[in-house]
Amino acid sequence: VMQKNWIGRSVGSELKFQIHGTNDDIVVFTTRPDTVFGATFMCLSPEHPLVETLSKGTDKENEVKAFVQKISSQERSAEGLEKYEKEGVFTGAYCINPATDEKIPVYTANFVLMEYGTGAIMSVPAGDQRDFEFARKYGLEIRVVVQPEQEKFDPDTMEQAYTGEGVMVNSGEFDGMDSKKAMDAMTDWLEKKGKGKKTVSYRLR
Repeated sequence: VMQKNWIGRSVGSELKFQIHGTNDDIVVFTTRPDTVFGATFMCLSPEHPLVETLSKGTDKENEVKAFVQKISSQERSAEGLEKYEKEGVFTGAYCINPATDEKIPVYTANFVLMEYGTGAIMSVPAGDQRDFEFARKYGLEIRVVVQPEQEKFDPDTMEQAYTGEGVMVNSGEFDGMDSKKAMDAMTDWLEKKGKGKKTVSYRLR
């Protein structure tokens, strides 16, 4: 068990979010590809090499630099993060959600660690508590894409994220599908578009 936890093996999908105005992608690893239609912003680790690149030449450049510097003096571990309030800065750049083709803002945030996955996370505030708190704090859109069969969530009145399984909503052709089945179906669909694939991620401690 100790060795398993040490290696930190996760099965999921690798998805590509094209950086708006370029041919480059932000690659994310997610164990919940079924929630991709609910990704309303992107968060990069402050250590991510793209943070400096994306903010360069924008009116956010100095703010991003100051934020990265501040975070570098904090404890950067999963345990250490629990001590700090979730905070971030808009990089001035956008990327394209591969499922919705919508432009979504790219932030750098202190709760994203470089050593997990790719150091970038697609942020689905209705389905992840950290993303939910971040979205409420910075006034970002919360879009429900998975809900229990007999329940209907209102993003304006939700008090916390729903992290369980359920039925797909607001997810185009996948509406009404069981979220577990949607994981494979959506990854296959994005793979055909050249925007995703199934993969395994390791978090070596």
